[in-house]
Amino acid sequence: MKFPFLVGALALSSLAIAQKGVVLTPNETEKKVEVTIDGKPFTSYFYPGPDVLKKAVLYPLLTAQGTEITRGWPIKPRTGERVDHPHHVGMWLNYESVNAHDFWNNSTKVDHAKHTYGTIVHTGITKMKSGKNEGTLTVTADWLDKNGGLMLTETTTYIFKGDATTRTVDRITTLTAKTEVVFKDVKDGMFAIRVARQLEHPSTGPSEFTDAYGVVTKVATMDNTGITGNYRTSEGVEGDNVWSTRGRWCNLRGKIGDETINVVILDHPKNVGYPTYWHARGYGLFAANPLGQAIFSKGKETLNLTLKKGESTTFRYRTVIASKNLSDGDINKIAADFDSVRR
Repeated sequence: MKFPFLVGALALSSLAIAQKGVVLTPNETEKKVEVTIDGKPFTSYFYPGPDVLKKAVLYPLLTAQGTEITRGWPIKPRTGERVDHPHHVGMWLNYESVNAHDFWNNSTKVDHAKHTYGTIVHTGITKMKSGKNEGTLTVTADWLDKNGGLMLTETTTYIFKGDATTRTVDRITTLTAKTEVVFKDVKDGMFAIRVARQLEHPSTGPSEFTDAYGVVTKVATMDNTGITGNYRTSEGVEGDNVWSTRGRWCNLRGKIGDETINVVILDHPKNVGYPTYWHARGYGLFAANPLGQAIFSKGKETLNLTLKKGESTTFRYRTVIASKNLSDGDINKIAADFDSVRR
């Protein structure tokens, strides 16, 4: 793949350390676009291909102080991490049941002959812009069925911002149906982060989690030293109780070393299923799933989002990573600002 803007971007990257602002630099060899803010690494758009990952992700994600808030395994394992759910990498967006194809659980570790998996393939970068106050990256992808048939096209724009204590990513993803598609109400989806071990909830015992095929993943009890995470939603629900509840935002608070960290995911009023249900687990999966209504409501609601051929839907999420505590009032102000975004 050749980028027409490669020469200019590489020239810009040579100034990244000295230059203030948000700088995006393509690294074609490693299949990623690196994002720095005021010369400090923030994240990378990572698209190594389906032989490594079955979708593109943002990986890793760092605080303004340079602390990684995403799990390293399976890309760059760190001592003491959990090694469950190999498809949980960085920050991503996909879904468990699209025309009965599972995009969520797909990885190189599963039996592709036994179950029906879909793959999301990066197809290009259409915009990459660095700037003093924000950087913008627009990318495209194809959602393919088990035979390589095109189900959906994706256009995603990432907007990166930061200051002395915070880092922010807006993800705006438009999916366009190339055939009629049904997003069946299921548990596993849709916008997610797998966080570092220190931001998990302290575990009180072993757990088991079953996917749509009945495959059980066991999550063992682990040493809780330095494990400090706790969820809180816009509705005041906390801890493991946030799972299957609705809210316009959810905040994961914790510490890594001496650094206080808040990770907030915000939903947008224009999204389908607003306010989203939270598929947030104490073992480190932090996800918003607006499409799993029949599961989370125990059958009281049903969505089964359907797009006819040619129809589109757009999902908008903001993630704020703060090296400080954020009050409910602070987050509500951020939410009001995000609500005003018309993209």
